[in-house]
Amino acid sequence: MERILVVDDNMAVLKQIGAQLAGNYDVLLAGGGALALRICLQEKPDLVLLDVEMPGMDGFETLTALKRDPELNQIPVIFLTGRHDPATEIRALGSGAMDFITKPVNRSILLHRIELHLRFSSYQHHLENTVRKLEDSIAVSFAELIEYKDAKLGGHVLRTGKYMELLGHSLLERGVFPELTEADLNMMVRAAPFHDIGKIGVSDVFLAKQGALSPEEYEEVKKHTLIGARVLKSIHERIPTQVHLKYAQVLAEGHHERYDGKGYPHGLAGEEIPLGCRILALVNVYDACVSPRFHRPALSHDEVREVLLGGRDTEFDPRIVDVFGAISGEFARLDVKTQPLMKKY
Repeated sequence: MERILVVDDNMAVLKQIGAQLAGNYDVLLAGGGALALRICLQEKPDLVLLDVEMPGMDGFETLTALKRDPELNQIPVIFLTGRHDPATEIRALGSGAMDFITKPVNRSILLHRIELHLRFSSYQHHLENTVRKLEDSIAVSFAELIEYKDAKLGGHVLRTGKYMELLGHSLLERGVFPELTEADLNMMVRAAPFHDIGKIGVSDVFLAKQGALSPEEYEEVKKHTLIGARVLKSIHERIPTQVHLKYAQVLAEGHHERYDGKGYPHGLAGEEIPLGCRILALVNVYDACVSPRFHRPALSHDEVREVLLGGRDTEFDPRIVDVFGAISGEFARLDVKTQPLMKKY
């Protein structure tokens, strides 16, 4: 049953509308804008019926606060008001409300409008999810093409995304980094498959070499971080609505930085390194170590765990290493099997 939040400073109106909706929807009631915002954060209603004229935080201020919050800005809002003037209606619709209903409310009209906007919202979410899945599939397939330049990768782009999602959610749940939000993490996970895209500009001779790279060759390979950042910056400038590409640019450039400042390309240290890059740095090494290479077989999970724990406060952020150590068993159990895009000849 869909959940409707009714917001009005008039208790009689709240009870009346609550009674009109009872039986059709799960109804939540709030006597003001501030309480409505708290309820929205906790309960995530499917739709909000919002009075315009309220003391303290009025309807327009409440709607503005909802639209500013990335967790709440997709909730459809219908304004309720006793004012019938066109200026109020224009302002209501211009502020981001889906509809405008005058009081006293006719029950049949109210139910019809609610059902209409719930259906539209459901269809919009379905369409957005479909487009996002299509975008991500295209993006991952594009990123996977890099694996045919670097035979050592073999499913790396997909696996690192899954590892990053697992570790990121654990960091989020534990509140290790207050600045990390669910929205940020979702963008990081979507962006992770792009982190090695700069290898498209690195010579195949170096990427396919089975022995150790010379210092000069290694310097050329290291340039993939800057190449990737430039490519993704250019793509993001063409389609700025794809916010995850901005995150991808940051991850591509910084995933080889080290916590002690001895990484590349800029030698950043500590919290100078963007948080997403610090998370990706650990999962990137984890996947590289548990995967076979020309010069060695795959290492066991326990062996890799010791390697990563040994990099605490030098290669990796100690807080991230500590959380990895606490959940490392989940890494070993995570299903990260990937199918190759095509046969390699």
